[in-house]
Amino acid sequence: QVQLVESGGGLVQAGGSLRLSCAASGRTFSNYAMGWFRLAPGKEREFVAAISRSGSKSYYADSVKGRFTISRVNVKNTVYLQMNSLKPVDTALYYCAASDSLNIATMYQSWAYWGQGTQVTVSS
Repeated sequence: QVQLVESGGGLVQAGGSLRLSCAASGRTFSNYAMGWFRLAPGKEREFVAAISRSGSKSYYADSVKGRFTISRVNVKNTVYLQMNSLKPVDTALYYCAASDSLNIATMYQSWAYWGQGTQVTVSS
């Protein structure tokens, strides 16, 4: 089992930037694809971005493409989400997730391991 701890959330003005981090422990980090999801009030958990085990492939929701960048440093057991040009609609609780599946899915039900989340609030 892998444990995940997110950090880096906070309050930022529209147009600003934040970088989220997710530290993993418990198993070999490079055996897992990593993803970020978010949950806003009144909405379902939404896929944001994912990255393959090696970091060679990344995937993004259309709503964040061109603004957010996912990356990972396997020797540090850490995945990042750089968020630029933030908008009020990006306000949500952001979760880190891990999957040992060979296929990266955008459905949250396909991800086995989750962190506790970090709050991102974007003011207008």
